[in-house]
Amino acid sequence: MQRVAFAAVLLLALLTGCGSGAERDTVVVFAAASLRAPFTELGARFESANPGASVEFSFAGSSDLATQLTQGAQADVFASADATNMDKVGRAGLLAGEPVTFASNTLTIAVAPGNPKSINGFRDLARPGATVVVCAPQVPCGAATRRVEEAAGVDLEPVSEESSVTDVLNKVTSGQADAGLVYVTDARDAGGKVTAVAFPEANDAINTYPIATLEQSQNPELATKFVGFVTAEPGRRVLGAAGFGVP
Repeated sequence: MQRVAFAAVLLLALLTGCGSGAERDTVVVFAAASLRAPFTELGARFESANPGASVEFSFAGSSDLATQLTQGAQADVFASADATNMDKVGRAGLLAGEPVTFASNTLTIAVAPGNPKSINGFRDLARPGATVVVCAPQVPCGAATRRVEEAAGVDLEPVSEESSVTDVLNKVTSGQADAGLVYVTDARDAGGKVTAVAFPEANDAINTYPIATLEQSQNPELATKFVGFVTAEPGRRVLGAAGFGVP
């Protein structure tokens, strides 16, 4: 009987030891939808450079993420596609320090491969019969679209306003819209699924991306380390390769 009890205790100790050895320090990152590709790569590189570390991402429109955070969602790091939504999180007292601007992005027009509708500039989006999709005004890409409209003196009549730039791109790639205003990085990441049409007015609405550690972080040391990784040379190389500009 004593041998059975000893064996049970030994087995429990072994299982407990295995479990604790397998534990990983995790950093939860809320990031703008347009950062999915480069941040996924950066997450893998960060884990390789920091054995035992794990990065979990939640990608969505920056305004949605900011709302989730101010309503109590738990995360360690927030990376926004604009300063407005970062400021919203800051005003709620959720930032552990000053945000760091780490990238910039510019709008482009995404159309079907080969540009069958001959959309060659921003004004063409206002042509009768052209179905156009944009981001909602509270989303960074939507706010940028509004600034372009003002700069160009053109009022668009979109068939829908989406909650993230990814949703806009999906409307174009699925054939539900003739054109969509997305970031150059999203059009680039889509490869042959779309053709990107650059337009000069986009230079009047360049978005800058800030990142910050959150006050509520359960692992502030690892969160700060991840922010440093993104803003240092490794991050800049990955972001540059994805088409992001220097802030």
